Amino acid sequence: MILEGKTVVVTGVGAGLGRECAARSLAEGANVVLAARTAGTLEATADELDPGGERVAVSVTDITDADSCESLVELARGRFGGVDALIQVAAYENVWGGLFDLRLDAWRKAFETNVLGTLTILRPVARSMKESGGGSVVLIGSQSMFQPALPQSGYAASKGALLSAMYYLADELGPDNIRCNMVVPSWMWGPNVELYVDGTAASQGVTPEAVLNDITGTFPLRRMTEDGEVADVATFFASDHAKAVTGQHLLVNSGELMR
Repeated sequence: MILEGKTVVVTGVGAGLGRECAARSLAEGANVVLAARTAGTLEATADELDPGGERVAVSVTDITDADSCESLVELARGRFGGVDALIQVAAYENVWGGLFDLRLDAWRKAFETNVLGTLTILRPVARSMKESGGGSVVLIGSQSMFQPALPQSGYAASKGALLSAMYYLADELGPDNIRCNMVVPSWMWGPNVELYVDGTAASQGVTPEAVLNDITGTFPLRRMTEDGEVADVATFFASDHAKAVTGQHLLVNSGELMR
């Protein structure tokens, strides 16, 4: 198990990628601290993943609030002795529209959450990692940074800014043995995409399989990456198997950008 004895903090734990990152970390031997804004979701996920509560703790956390982030790290330190890895999934995605119909307040919220929120949670995490000799920070990007798809330019721009910040963070934190990398998914099969596919199929009068084929038919792997497979790569970055890897981004997209 590649995370045996380590403590991993996962933010943005819900029904999709955050939950999968927590589950993979737990399966690989880690103690896991689950963070999100909704207590009910956190408690339900913790009960599902670790009914006895021996290796999972929960913290209701707003990553844009410094005090909330400090409390999260203190919980990890008090319960499990520190933080070895952060998988920063929490994000604001509801940013739609092009130049003339965009909402500037939505763009601001995207940058506030996806960029400044990441820096806010990273400050206490990095201080704790420095004290304990190092650690790994895993950020979640988006292929929309590189290739326009859905009309989410505000979300894509915020993730692009986070990618730029990642290079500087890797350079700044490297001397403290803190690595910083980014996993970059594209279409990712999970609850949200399943709803999209089913809704599109119903509106067009076709099968979900037909909708999926329209999306993935030209991908080299001819299928959509699953959220658990993205979590696998995040877990790798969090582990010592990637202990010489920093300042890197890795696309997990079934080869989509090859075409």
